[in-house]
Amino acid sequence: MTYSVSHPADLEALRRVLATRPCWMGMATARDSISLDKDTLLHAGPELDHLEEVPSPILNSAKVAAVYEGLCDNFSAAEKQITAGKIRLMPAQDYDVVTPLAAVVSSSMYLHKVLDVGLNSGVAWAPLNGGSGVAPRLGICSDAALSHLSWMHDSFAPILAQKQKKEIDLIDIAQKAIQKGDDCHGRTPVGTNQILEQLINDGVLSKSAYEAYSFIANGPSFFLNLWMAACKCMLNAARNIDDSTLVISAGANGIETGIQIAASPDQWFTAPASVPNGLIEGAETGLGAIGDSAIVDNMGFGAMAMPFAPEQKQLLGSFMPPNTESIGADLLSVIDTRFNDLQLPIGLTARACVDTGISPVVSLGILDAKGEAGRVGGGIFTQPLALYQNAVEWLDAS
Repeated sequence: MTYSVSHPADLEALRRVLATRPCWMGMATARDSISLDKDTLLHAGPELDHLEEVPSPILNSAKVAAVYEGLCDNFSAAEKQITAGKIRLMPAQDYDVVTPLAAVVSSSMYLHKVLDVGLNSGVAWAPLNGGSGVAPRLGICSDAALSHLSWMHDSFAPILAQKQKKEIDLIDIAQKAIQKGDDCHGRTPVGTNQILEQLINDGVLSKSAYEAYSFIANGPSFFLNLWMAACKCMLNAARNIDDSTLVISAGANGIETGIQIAASPDQWFTAPASVPNGLIEGAETGLGAIGDSAIVDNMGFGAMAMPFAPEQKQLLGSFMPPNTESIGADLLSVIDTRFNDLQLPIGLTARACVDTGISPVVSLGILDAKGEAGRVGGGIFTQPLALYQNAVEWLDAS
């Protein structure tokens, strides 16, 4: 069962999403792919209104990126430039880019290109997942973080950009992953292994290229960023459908969480971002919800698909709100037949949230609010119902 959608605009939005087929087409720099200016950095979630209040993890990643780009000689100078607004911080999803946790995107960084080959409705982009070390998404500012970022984009990514020419069907990867226990957000090792096997079979990577091979093999979240872009790509097919409340963007910046709907794809509806419900270790305070990966759960995966991922349910199930075992059926709009016989529901509308009074949930990593310890836990973020109420009220009044 799924939520019963009756509004024609929402039905049309869902029809378009179901007609898409997102494929990984390779990689290109942000400069070449989205014409990103050298002095602009992209972050997750809605726009940060006050530069003096930029969350420390985002500020840290931005400082590392600014030094990597050669905009500043050191981290201290970079912080002054960023907080003065001379280096701009902008929402990644406004550029059709999705970025995880505190990771920022800069001009010279490589992005995954995910193209819809079904409706030919557009393209979405995501940065490389940083693996298991001092990854950009963790929001740590250090020489080690800078060195790792440089290796990712000066050594590893060019290999994929030069050799990854064959399109890889991401629905096919995700279908097999969910069948074997991934939720395509908090748990993605099956999807990552499939991507690695595909790259080896296509001659893009070999086990003899030990460093590049190991980077993916030892980083079980490599598929996540690709799937974030796939979700963004699919949902973009519903842009500018009048009266539709299908959620096509979702993310948080540590201070605010936000969504965009099909009828108004350039407008963020926002609410305060609380700390996800979970265990925090190694830090006094966890940062409020952060990351564009919320788009995965709002599409119908992650915490919204927890019954498909037993290990993830065992790990995070105790942090879910009461009576949410059937949340997918209660809120999501249609069974996605592209996933064969899994009976997987997808598609969240703001109308469904308002009609049922149920808030969607997102599985998220929790970052140290001070930007010192990186990831300090994982948990469940319940998105404020006000986001969806405000979107429906705005649409009714417009």
